[in-house]
Amino acid sequence: MSIAILFKIFIGILFLMIIASLTSGLFFMINDDPKSNRLVTSLTFRVGLSIILFILLIVGYLLGWIQPHGLGQ
Repeated sequence: MSIAILFKIFIGILFLMIIASLTSGLFFMINDDPKSNRLVTSLTFRVGLSIILFILLIVGYLLGWIQPHGLGQ
């Protein structure tokens, strides 16, 4: 497998982790004790993962592993 394919798989897994963290944050918001910090921890983790995803997308573009494409070309 090429590095570009592995990179895209890693980006997909990272995106799924962000969705899972957001879902757990929603669960903690609805069902958790108001004094618990699990909601804050979950959403902080999501923000960190989102920043990592953004940086990795920039790095992948600069290294040529991912290419933008226009839908109307």
